[in-house]
Amino acid sequence: MTMEDPNAPVPSRSLEDALPLIESLLSQVIRCGRFELKFVIGKRTPGEEEFEAPEYIVEFSGADADLLVEKNGTLLDALEYLVLKAVRLEEDRYTKITFDSRGWRRLRAEELKLTARMAAERVIESGEPFPLNPMSPRERRLVHLALRDQPQVRTESEGTGPERKVVILPASPPARRPSPPFRKRR
Repeated sequence: MTMEDPNAPVPSRSLEDALPLIESLLSQVIRCGRFELKFVIGKRTPGEEEFEAPEYIVEFSGADADLLVEKNGTLLDALEYLVLKAVRLEEDRYTKITFDSRGWRRLRAEELKLTARMAAERVIESGEPFPLNPMSPRERRLVHLALRDQPQVRTESEGTGPERKVVILPASPPARRPSPPFRKRR
């Protein structure tokens, strides 16, 4: 009997090859967790105008669908991460598929873009950096992309792990104001 090395590289798997595995694992998780959920894996509709839109969407519905999006989609994110890791999909392909429930991801993306624009306006007016709340890598990427064509600001991610966040900064450091001329006392 041979033991498989858990650290051995996994052969590259295409997203299309992983879809049946994703479907099977999700069915098992839903059944074992006794969730009242159904899901459909669908290809993104051509012509959708979301930049960086995924190729596939796993859409959940059912009596427990709201559980997935509570606390900013924590359970939805965890389920997505668990399943994609378990089917050994390479991390660079994680952005090609997303899990959603009742359109929450789309609404969250719009909310993040609006927040980014409002924060950028504040940075432009004040000249001061504006840190956003910690967010997932996918959400940070949305913020970076939302402001990439905004010449007056730049974005940086800072922090580590679950505390990693985007900071919106002026594109260039604020100009130094000249000091008032020195007045002699009489």
